[in-house]
Amino acid sequence: MYEMNPEDFPTPEADVETVSPDALKERIDAGEDVTLLDARMQSDYDEWHIDGDTVTSINVPYYEFLDEEIDDEVLDAVPDDREVTVLCAKGGASEFVAGALKARGYDVNHLENGMNGWASIYERVEVSNYDGPGALYQYQRPSSGCLGYLLVEGDEAAVVDPLRAFTDRYLDDVAELGAELTYAFDTHVHADHISGVRELHAEGVEGVIPAPAVDRGITYAEELTTAEDGDTFAVGDATVEAVYTPGHTTGMTSYLLGERLLATGDGLFIESVARPDLEEGDDGAPAAARTLYHSLQERVLALPEDTLVGGAHFSDAAEPAGDGTYTATVGQLESQMPALTMTKDEFVELILSDMPPRPANYEEIIATNLGQNAVDDDEAFSLELGPNNCAASQESLAGD
Repeated sequence: MYEMNPEDFPTPEADVETVSPDALKERIDAGEDVTLLDARMQSDYDEWHIDGDTVTSINVPYYEFLDEEIDDEVLDAVPDDREVTVLCAKGGASEFVAGALKARGYDVNHLENGMNGWASIYERVEVSNYDGPGALYQYQRPSSGCLGYLLVEGDEAAVVDPLRAFTDRYLDDVAELGAELTYAFDTHVHADHISGVRELHAEGVEGVIPAPAVDRGITYAEELTTAEDGDTFAVGDATVEAVYTPGHTTGMTSYLLGERLLATGDGLFIESVARPDLEEGDDGAPAAARTLYHSLQERVLALPEDTLVGGAHFSDAAEPAGDGTYTATVGQLESQMPALTMTKDEFVELILSDMPPRPANYEEIIATNLGQNAVDDDEAFSLELGPNNCAASQESLAGD
């Protein structure tokens, strides 16, 4: 069955209300019972879909609703005793399907812009547990679990791991907070999303990339600032210090923000650790895993135990802190994550034993982030849709 463009769908049989992605997210966050009918192909649904403790998600592909006489089995799969929100990739199929259902008496609406709209949600949450100079915020993208960080001190600000799709958002947020964005840092060459460091650099922000990452073939390194281990950058009265933590990639560099939170990129998450196979493949994964072990033990766990840690991603297995951010202290992670107290051999064996699928389009995304592949904004947005999959298996690494 081929995919149809939104303009190819017949006119909906009945007018249906549209629900914004933000409104749907608010309902889910509030713990309301939500029923979703996902009209995408099963393969797309299986790769990623909206989930939650109070979310009932049903997958019935749109083509099941194209015939004038819809099969009873199809209609029986759709609850008729509650409101149902229909969604698809971009909003065209869901509007048609919702119209067909409403004409048959169902209580339905449809999600504006579909999963593309869901992927446009980007929330800024203050890290209230941060007690360093200035204010620290965590950016959260629920569709993919991507996280970024914004440090604001006085009239200066820095962002870590910005996404290209939200370039204007960072500039607007910093202006709203009464500051100027002076630095944009990348922790490494990302494999799951398109970096926004170059776009921010073009807007007058000083772009910073890890010096050890340049050898991977970054084509634009001479245009930006490179950070060596131990380099510090002033943001008002706060500092950002580069802490070299290879393992996930050879260039992986964490940043200690205000001496109180370590932005670990894809090296360490609050529920898992990095996967080691995205740069050198399966053959290089064992050596990368050993390197990661030393980075975690000697660079991260060596920090004071009350130092906050924040990764570049979160998964469904992650439990947010009391302030709503996906952060935890070094001490908490060491006590809760068995992988952090294992011997090196145990650690390597564990993280290589149950690797999840590689991120969608990861080779093209890496090439784009290296500057070897040019894509426009729409292509960049499409490339990074879906789950990030940059961590090792959460099931095997997380504590009880």
